[in-house]
Amino acid sequence: MSTAMNFGSKSFQPRPPDKGAFPLDHFGECSDFKERFMQCLRDSGYESGACRQRAMAYLECRMDRQLMANEPLEKLGFKDLIDEKSEAKPEK
Repeated sequence: MSTAMNFGSKSFQPRPPDKGAFPLDHFGECSDFKERFMQCLRDSGYESGACRQRAMAYLECRMDRQLMANEPLEKLGFKDLIDEKSEAKPEK
């Protein structure tokens, strides 16, 4: 018999996800944003790139209501959309 069959020598130690867990939206505070995002996905043939504005709005909703940790949108992959938004605003 091989010594590789010794299952008791190592035990699996689970670890939490890198970003941690976040609460579910039990009260449906962001369900409108989620539904708009999901409808966009269905309409675009599940091409997620076409729905990035709605994904960003959904994540902003979750952060505003403490349903996830506040993260800069740049770190979440929306830097280009933020740059476009700031360029579209007229300067005073």
